Amino acid sequence: MNAILFEDLVPILQTAVGPVILISGIGLIVLSLTNRYARVFDRTHYISQRLSQASKDEYANFASQLKYLLKQARMIRMSLTLAALSVFFTALMVATIFICAFWQLGFPNIIAGLFITCMICLIGALIYFLADINMSLKTLKLEVKALKDEK
Repeated sequence: MNAILFEDLVPILQTAVGPVILISGIGLIVLSLTNRYARVFDRTHYISQRLSQASKDEYANFASQLKYLLKQARMIRMSLTLAALSVFFTALMVATIFICAFWQLGFPNIIAGLFITCMICLIGALIYFLADINMSLKTLKLEVKALKDEK
């Protein structure tokens, strides 16, 4: 095997580093999801503290909200898992691109498979993220209904 020249290394690095932008974008999604996850936990803690002093009507409302919050937490967890897997497969793809280019191996099917897997995980994460947003609207509607009932 011949030694690789610097001039040959630069295009390899450019090709391998390109998908890293995807990791950065997914990182922002993960940041948003972790903030939403923390918010669900904060809200759950707040409701569970108020549950012990709640009237019968408030108790039913809080129980409904907790049910939705648990579903929401599960959706966010799944979204985070899929986003993390997407980052994992992207990093694996970058390493594979670099290794294949550096040692002049031809594995385009593996690279394409990793990219497709990364995109499937990302799409799944976004679907769960949208489902979480819809679920949070349901909990908001329950809270607004409870406020209307109090008046």
